[in-house]
Amino acid sequence: MAEKRRRLSRDDWVAAALAALGEGGVGAVAIEPLAARLGATKGSAYWHFANRDELLAAALQRWEHDETDAVIALVSAEPDPALGLRTLLGAALSHPQEKLAVLLAGATDPLVEPVLTRVTVRRIEYLAELFTRLGFAAPVAKHRAALAYSAYLGTGQLWRTMRGTLPADQQAWQSYVDEIWRVLTTPGPPERAPVPDRAQSPRDSG
Repeated sequence: MAEKRRRLSRDDWVAAALAALGEGGVGAVAIEPLAARLGATKGSAYWHFANRDELLAAALQRWEHDETDAVIALVSAEPDPALGLRTLLGAALSHPQEKLAVLLAGATDPLVEPVLTRVTVRRIEYLAELFTRLGFAAPVAKHRAALAYSAYLGTGQLWRTMRGTLPADQQAWQSYVDEIWRVLTTPGPPERAPVPDRAQSPRDSG
């Protein structure tokens, strides 16, 4: 007798959609290939979702919760903003190929773009809040937040395309994350006065 097939849950389909999104982009999130991947029928998907777009929306919602809401909640529980930032970097830079699944998969897709925009704005604003708590002035905190997010995106891109440029073992990886943290939290030189516009300098004007 053939083994009875396990009934797939909504979570099973969402997890498969997220995996496909990270591996093949938005186009990979389609009912028929996902059903084949899961060893299920298309009817199993339609039991939980009205259509493919509803499945994709559910996957994006899961990604936003797991990779943003839950991480911010974890970091916010740490009273020391410096340790909170280190925790955040550790969480964000672990398994970067999974963290960046949506960021690199379909930024121009009409379903993905608004979620991606909302998440990116929220993440950078939260980073700026951490740097403000560390004592940086608001403009500098915004710059540090953008720099931190750039390090996150860059690491993920290297992981996908040139993994050999990144540390290979766990100890070296932790040292890499620590170095990013030290660079981001080290105060820069005193703010300098703006350089005069040459077009308005006395020498040029007369």
